[in-house]
Amino acid sequence: MALKIWLGDKLVDEQDARISVFDHGLLYGDGVFEGIRIYNKKIFEFEAHITRLYNSAKGIRLDIPMSREKLMEATQKTVEANGVIDGYIRLVVTRGVGSLGLNPFTCETAMVFIIADNIQLYPQELYEKGMKIISATTVRNHPLAIPPQVKSLNYLNNILAKIEALDSNVPEAIMYNHEGYVAEATGDNVFTVRKGVVYTPPAEAGGLEGITREVVIRLAKKEGMEVVEKNLTRFDLYISDEVFLTGTAAEVIGIVEIDGRIIGDGKPGPVTKHLRDKFFRYAHGKEK
Repeated sequence: MALKIWLGDKLVDEQDARISVFDHGLLYGDGVFEGIRIYNKKIFEFEAHITRLYNSAKGIRLDIPMSREKLMEATQKTVEANGVIDGYIRLVVTRGVGSLGLNPFTCETAMVFIIADNIQLYPQELYEKGMKIISATTVRNHPLAIPPQVKSLNYLNNILAKIEALDSNVPEAIMYNHEGYVAEATGDNVFTVRKGVVYTPPAEAGGLEGITREVVIRLAKKEGMEVVEKNLTRFDLYISDEVFLTGTAAEVIGIVEIDGRIIGDGKPGPVTKHLRDKFFRYAHGKEK
């Protein structure tokens, strides 16, 4: 069945969901987006995602041509129109149609489009056995070049690191900032566990302030775990008892090897498995 896509101010058939070649989102990667999960027909952490979208837009001086309420209503309509029970939303705001030049103020109206569909980022086997990853040589964008808090359409920095991972026959790569500290993976946040303490890089290290990251931190603290935000080096990853990634699509997934170094005992660790279970229960409304 063809998807229904929200485009501008209405739902259209998938084949009619087209934007102009003069849209600055296409020409220059000028825009923002959110990836949001749907569990049991419910949009996960909806308010937090919408808040981040509007903050990202404000950070790049992009005016979203809909109120928060109207945008949330349009998102809900798109989910319902496609009958998605467990799936994924891609909510995108581009700068809109403008001239062939960098000036964003030639774009009169931003373009909104919303996709709701099914998704499976990684096979179940990876969650059970854990994932092997590498360190990317591509350095994460400097925080003063592009604020890491802005979830922009320009993902070329992440894509270059993703290519490195795929060239090494692994699905993910750790990205480091200009000082050599862990920033994030190509699409996920990074956590380590050492002697029972959970560590994750601070936002100022260059990673996105992930919604799933915040939920996992909250769940870990509720379980009585100590969570510390601090700069992490490559060596810190190598000597960790556990490493795991969090993200909207990935949820919580254990890392068992980095750059050929075995992490812990080579299997997803007890903290990773416990937090993955807690996240699953929380996301599906079985626990608060």
